[in-house]
Amino acid sequence: MAGHSKWANIQHRKGRQDAARSKLFSKLAKEITVAAKMGDPDPEKNPRLRLAVKEAKSSSVPKDVIERAIKKSLGGDAENYEEIRYEGYGPGGVAVIVEAMTDNRNRTASNVRSTFGKNGGNLGETGSVGFMFERKGEVIYPASVGDADTVMMAAIEAGAEDCESDENGHVIYCADTDLNEVSTALEGALGESESTKLIWKPTTTTELDLEGAQKLMKLIDALEDDDDVQSVTSNFEASDEVMQQLAG
Repeated sequence: MAGHSKWANIQHRKGRQDAARSKLFSKLAKEITVAAKMGDPDPEKNPRLRLAVKEAKSSSVPKDVIERAIKKSLGGDAENYEEIRYEGYGPGGVAVIVEAMTDNRNRTASNVRSTFGKNGGNLGETGSVGFMFERKGEVIYPASVGDADTVMMAAIEAGAEDCESDENGHVIYCADTDLNEVSTALEGALGESESTKLIWKPTTTTELDLEGAQKLMKLIDALEDDDDVQSVTSNFEASDEVMQQLAG
């Protein structure tokens, strides 16, 4: 779990400002609209939409925003978004995966490439860093739901692959295709999760010192500031001391 906090998706970092919170709401709403448009507008009949709604709720997105996002998918004027994944290297040789939804592939590619270049990174070809990650389902619960053994047993019974626990909480991993089923079973055993989503989990990590980590954060912040970018994941790792200085 200690390692998890070092490379976890950056949108979970504390201290988000209101503007960034608004941007996060917008990105979650876009995922809901796309998921609803691609399948059934009923979350109970559409696993991707159900997960998108659950993640939005865990991020405190208002109910009316969620409902509007679903209704938007039913209108003929809803934008046609294309899902694209970009891969590259950040400062210190850290692997970075950027997931985007865009209605203009050329604009997004140009912006992402420019952002990498301006912040000490290099945008690579598809597959250039993807082999360093596994696509997994991730369900996070607070420490208050139970001890490590209790949560581990619930995870095993739900069909999960692994569970990591520490004083901060419990992180449960499963195959990406099993996330809807596993999260539903966990909900029955442990209640609502703090977060349920698909992630890129690093299979290998690159350690950074404070200066390198600060440069990487600058790149990730700039990427996340792009309205087309839905998520940014890296495989960086750092000492507890460096992580504390970053958070300060």
